[in-house]
Amino acid sequence: MTRNNRLVIVTTLAEYQSVFWLSVCQEMIRRGRKVLVLAFDDRSADLFAANHIEVARITMARGARLDGPELEREFSRYLELYGLDNVNLWFSHQRITFRIRDSKALERMFVHYCRAVEAALDAAGVQNGNAVMLQELGGFLSVIASYHAARRRGVDNWFIEPSFFRGRLSLRPNSFAAPCFAAQPSAVLAPEVKSYLDETLARQSIVIPQKDRHQYQSVTSKVFNFKNLRRLAQKSLDKYILGKHQDFGHIGVHIRSHLGMIVNAGRTRRLYRGLETLQRFVYYPLHVPADMALTLRSPEYLDQLALVSYLLRVVPRSHVVAIKEHPAQIGAIPAARLAQLSALHDNLVILPPTTNNFSVLDRADAVVTVNSKSGAEAMLLGKPVIVLGDAFYGNAPGVVRLERLADLGEALRKALAGPSAPSAPPLGYFQNVYDGTAPGDLYVTDAANIKRFTSSVLETMKHRPAPANGL
Repeated sequence: MTRNNRLVIVTTLAEYQSVFWLSVCQEMIRRGRKVLVLAFDDRSADLFAANHIEVARITMARGARLDGPELEREFSRYLELYGLDNVNLWFSHQRITFRIRDSKALERMFVHYCRAVEAALDAAGVQNGNAVMLQELGGFLSVIASYHAARRRGVDNWFIEPSFFRGRLSLRPNSFAAPCFAAQPSAVLAPEVKSYLDETLARQSIVIPQKDRHQYQSVTSKVFNFKNLRRLAQKSLDKYILGKHQDFGHIGVHIRSHLGMIVNAGRTRRLYRGLETLQRFVYYPLHVPADMALTLRSPEYLDQLALVSYLLRVVPRSHVVAIKEHPAQIGAIPAARLAQLSALHDNLVILPPTTNNFSVLDRADAVVTVNSKSGAEAMLLGKPVIVLGDAFYGNAPGVVRLERLADLGEALRKALAGPSAPSAPPLGYFQNVYDGTAPGDLYVTDAANIKRFTSSVLETMKHRPAPANGL
């Protein structure tokens, strides 16, 4: 079987994803490709079956509750089969996102998913690289089980995530790590790249993937709107009345977390200070809590307020530290912990989350980040950037990438002792990023995007990458 004729395996975890993947699969079939969908959601499986797309229903086996010695035996077998040893790390995203304290419950889910995925791949005759897997990057057990089952068979797994450039995608083969781009800046800046960067600076607009735009509204508006209430009613009916499986079926946790965000947002408001009150400061943009970029890519920095506390203790006394909640998750940071930090440190400033991010970056003397896209935006403004985690721009010219948190104080002293005027941004590096990505948007269902997206992934997957496993 040639690479162009390999079976394309797609995973989907929820109905909103499946509506998009259905159009992509139909486009692939029109182009002569065979597809198999692994659906971790019953409603999604029904959608593909109704449209005559080959689908494997991946669910927790009903009436077959693994426990005791059988669970331990099967769990150990899959750990050995996939060569896994850092189980707590692999399970951390699912545990933290859905607040699952019971490790046995996570082991049980993992085993059920592994069994079902392995059976689906066996039924499709997947082996020796005769297929390719396509998944949105994520840290859920559904994604992890599919990834390891594919890699065991020599099947390349391509992870998709939004690029720094709107309307473009990063496709990363066989690894959960951040994409890598050439460190040496390109000598030629294409007109479309220059135009994009100029427009971004002129509009001072942050890079928001289209699939996430609904998150950028007030927390109250996100919770109390007709679409979400209707979706809640539908998910409750499916789970509690019809008994349908949902990979994202933790309805109670979802409700409690969003109500908690409303409360936190109200309590944190009294701690805000305006940007106009600041003079010399270092900026740490808070990441989305429990995002996969932290849970798996940079787990040592998952507790961001612990990191901010350390930053407040090592920043030179000439500067204060400004932080700002991520605008997509206002209220996700516990208000009590923010208040405690603010009461203890008079060199901490909490900015309103609605403050324009480019305005903050433009006035900051330095930016410290784990792997936020704000670091790349700060590069564009010529600001000193200190990166602590696994970021796609960690090797960019002028960026200081620290291997040890203990070096942060010295790195800050050097950054703040340099010229006060911004340096020339490494525009050629952004050309490398552009060249290393492909056109298309996730979960945008208009016909033009479906064709662009399908062309991008099929063209990229033609080339078999060098083997790479793990994180």
